[in-house]
Amino acid sequence: MTTSWRDFETAQPALANTMRTRFEAFRHHILATIRADGSPRTSGIEVTFRSGELWLGSMPAARKSRDLRRDPRFALSANPGPGTDMAGGDVRIAGFARWVDDPATQARFAEQVQPPEPFDLFRVELTEIVRTTVDEPAEEIVLASWRPGYSAVRLQRRGNNSATIHETWARANP
Repeated sequence: MTTSWRDFETAQPALANTMRTRFEAFRHHILATIRADGSPRTSGIEVTFRSGELWLGSMPAARKSRDLRRDPRFALSANPGPGTDMAGGDVRIAGFARWVDDPATQARFAEQVQPPEPFDLFRVELTEIVRTTVDEPAEEIVLASWRPGYSAVRLQRRGNNSATIHETWARANP
């Protein structure tokens, strides 16, 4: 099951706002695709939120573009920013990047975003959203995740070794 960015925003507006804010904080992010031999490839990429969709763009014939056109599965991790504090948390998106070959859609995107041309354009269909933060005073890792058709979930893990890990699941705040 997949969904659009707009549907995610409707289902989980607070988490969607947090995710979008993290991605918009920096220009470049990390995209993971699948090579023809099945091994992973990571590449830098810029993302754009427009018209209720999350878009990925690439130079035509770039390896990431060829990967996505052959196998649209991807994972996208937001740039963590400077330093090691991970302000705003570690945010990741997984899904399918659908190649857009409709000239009218490409023209609208080019008019709004003004990317270098020519370009390959991909519309994202979400399969998973994950945000990980650290609650330092409580010594907890807090994980908020969402998948189409499910409520967001919050997981808290306490401690630093397998003997002291405690997990609790609860609904995340919408």
